[in-house]
Parts: sequence; C-alpha cells; structure tokens
Amino acid sequence: MKKHFLIKALVVITTSLLLGCGSDNKTVTLTLGHTHNTRHVVHVAMEYMAKRIEHHSGGTMEMVIYPGAQLGDEREMIELLQIGSLSMTKVSASPLEGFVPEMQVFAIPYLMRSHKHFWEVLEGDVGQDLLKKTESVRLKGLGYFDAGSRSFYSSYGPINSPEDLIGKKIRVLNSPTAVAAVQALGGAATPIAWGELYAALQQGVVDGAENNPPSYYISRHYEIAKYYSLDEHTFVPDVILASLPVWNALNSAQQGWLTAAMADAIKHQKVLWKAAEEDALAAVIAGGAIVSYPDKAAFQALMVDFHASFADSPVAEQIIQIKKM
Repeated sequence: MKKHFLIKALVVITTSLLLGCGSDNKTVTLTLGHTHNTRHVVHVAMEYMAKRIEHHSGGTMEMVIYPGAQLGDEREMIELLQIGSLSMTKVSASPLEGFVPEMQVFAIPYLMRSHKHFWEVLEGDVGQDLLKKTESVRLKGLGYFDAGSRSFYSSYGPINSPEDLIGKKIRVLNSPTAVAAVQALGGAATPIAWGELYAALQQGVVDGAENNPPSYYISRHYEIAKYYSLDEHTFVPDVILASLPVWNALNSAQQGWLTAAMADAIKHQKVLWKAAEEDALAAVIAGGAIVSYPDKAAFQALMVDFHASFADSPVAEQIIQIKKM
C-alpha cells in the first residue's frame, strides 16, 4: 500500500512538472498507466507509441509507462487524469460508460456484426464523436486499440447455448450494460476487478468470465477455466485517454506529435493484435483448454428484446445503420 502511494505521488510530481514546462525547451514527460502486464500486446503497443512520440518530437517529449495496475484500477486512473495527476491511460470502453453514458453501446451483445463493422464504427463519425464526448468530463479521447471480441469461458463446462449460463456466476466488466446483458442470457453477472479474477475463479467465487483470447491466455485463466466458447458476443475496444488539463498544457506542436504517435501506435497495434489472437488460441489449446465454436443464433435470439430497450439510443441506431463492409 505504501509503495502504491509513493508511485502515485511520483506521478503527481512528474505531471506537475509537465504542466509547468509546456512552453519552454525542456523535455516534456508524459506518464501513462494501465492494468495489463508487460507481456500484453497493449503494453507492447504503448512502448511503440513512446518511441514514436520521441521520434516525432525530436526527443523533446518522452513517455513513462506504469503497467500492471501500479497506479490503481481503471476507474482510479481515470480520476487521476481528471485532476491532471496522470497524463494518459488505457481503459476498456465499458467501464468508461460511467463517465460517458453513450459508451454503453459497446457492451450490447451482437450489435457489432463483424470485426470489419466494428472498425468502421470506430474510425467513422460514431467512434470519433464518442471520443470527443470524453472532453465533458475532463478527459481527451486520443484513439482506440483493438481488443478483439469477448467470449465466454468457464470452469464447469462449455457455454454453447444460453441454457449453459443459467444460474452461473459470470464475471463481467464494471458496466451496467454488461451486467444486464449477461442477466438477459440467464447468467448471474458479477463485476470483479481484473486483478482479482484469477483467485475468484480458483476459489469458485465465480463460475466463469468473458474476454478476448490474448487476455484469456496471458492471465492464465485457461488453467482453471478450461472451457472457452467463442460466441463473440461483444466487440469492446480499448480507449486511450489523456488528461484534458495535461492536453491543454501542451502547445499545438506537442499536441500534434502526440496525435501522430497515437496514429502510429493504432496501426501497429492492429497488426500485433491479429498475431496475438492466433498465438493465444494455439497456446491455450496446447495448454489443455477446450475451445468450441457455438451457434450464435440462440444467443442472438435472446437479444431481440434487449436491443429493443436501446431504441431511443441515437448511437446504437447509428451503429445498426452502418452498412456491412
């Protein structure tokens, strides 16, 4: 706990120095915190972003990365951004709905028809407008990282139909929409912090969870929840956020360099993610996981009424209207 406090204090001091030197020739240091370990493809992409911002700025900007939830969970780091005590973070879009309600669309199962549809949404007006909405809560949405599709895994058997979820405790993201969606499918949705999930699965606090293949593999959840059913119910992106106070303290050139580094990192991360998904599935199968590909029709059928409950959501309607690529 003491170490955790000291690291947070260091970030506050570092960011305070940034806010005081944005207009001179000193090196500007951006601090970035996230919850993944250093093996995760998102961390690797962030390291690449750090190199690119140094390149674009001619060495006048640098990025210091704090992985592994050293600075707290996603909500805690968002709050550090809001007060300008942390420069940047990565969060899943679903917990962000507590700050930007429109982000709930990403937690609606089967709203995205495919991976291509997903990226058309993110790179089009809908996705970019959602990034802009973060400014109302003192955040600056910089861009999206691919987090693939989320599928169910369990310790008790394959989840190949909604009936296999009935009465089972399933860990979900800290999102009211994600909770409601799993409940609509018959499961008992249980939000648990990512760092606590391995123990929760091991101790039987939850019967299963849902996530993408790289996270399922790197977390080693496949060791205790070996049934992985690729139903691909949601595509929830990672959102790269900056502190709006920190962003405003940068001059226009520095903002441009950060924007360029973000664009470079997005392209690089897409390539890394595709390879990571393939490698992760091969690795968990080799490690004893049983991977199945359920018929999605039964799951989708239970979502008709759930989708109808979002009939008044302009964002959801815009996503539905985006044509298939």
